[in-house]
Amino acid sequence: MTQQIFLTLKLIHVLGAAVLFGTGLGIAFFMFMAHRTGDPSAIAHTARIVVIGDALFTATAVVLQPLTGWALAAMSGYSMAHFWIKATLVLYVAIGLCWLPVVWLQLKMRDMAMTAARKRTALPARYHRYFRIWFYLGWPAFIGVLMIFVLMLWKP
Repeated sequence: MTQQIFLTLKLIHVLGAAVLFGTGLGIAFFMFMAHRTGDPSAIAHTARIVVIGDALFTATAVVLQPLTGWALAAMSGYSMAHFWIKATLVLYVAIGLCWLPVVWLQLKMRDMAMTAARKRTALPARYHRYFRIWFYLGWPAFIGVLMIFVLMLWKP
């Protein structure tokens, strides 16, 4: 029974990692492609869906990852003092510090695009400034996730 619990937790943990990376990559791709159109209606529609996806998938995985990770480490006999676990936790917090402003920026960009579409005006300069910040915050988050994958697999 313990082995089944362990494997179930491991499956949830791996699926959570896939959701975090995959949803993040998908959201980044679709937001970037919508932004490239310059069309406030397309951006507003895409951003609305992106915000929902982040709330449903990313936020759920963000909560499950540390819980399942802690349980797996405890069941495997790993101490939280291991370098790779501490490094993973530091990276996880750093990624979160990038992701939280990204979510806020997505909400603001969605609202600005919706207003521009409704009024049939161009996107404001603030939208473009927020998009640049959103874009640049994504890079350390994605690199951080890749580094966590490396730490989880190689356990240095």
